[in-house]
Amino acid sequence: MIDALVVVVLVATAALALYGLAGAVLNRPPGREVRPAVGAVVALLVVQAVIAAVRVFGGVTLPETSTFLIYLVVSVCVIPIATQFAMAEPTRWSGAVIAAGAVGTAVAVVRLQGLWGAGV
Repeated sequence: MIDALVVVVLVATAALALYGLAGAVLNRPPGREVRPAVGAVVALLVVQAVIAAVRVFGGVTLPETSTFLIYLVVSVCVIPIATQFAMAEPTRWSGAVIAAGAVGTAVAVVRLQGLWGAGV
């Protein structure tokens, strides 16, 4: 995995989490601006997933390859699912749902980095 990309993804997920929390604190449901923000974070996650998958299937050996691949899929899927759930019925707490998805994704990315570091 590319360390700089991991840092960018973590900063993006942290910004998305702060945005969600700010909306919850201000008692506002997420607006239209959340979709492009989520799209940008997911695009970064997809780039990271493609690079990592190509390297894994290209010959990099990891001690827990199946666990790594599962975390890779989860890291891409969590934020869109949380956003869809939050936007289905926008309330004050929708921002908190998005924030929880962003934090969960950040944890998955940190875990991915740890698994990668153990193998390479």
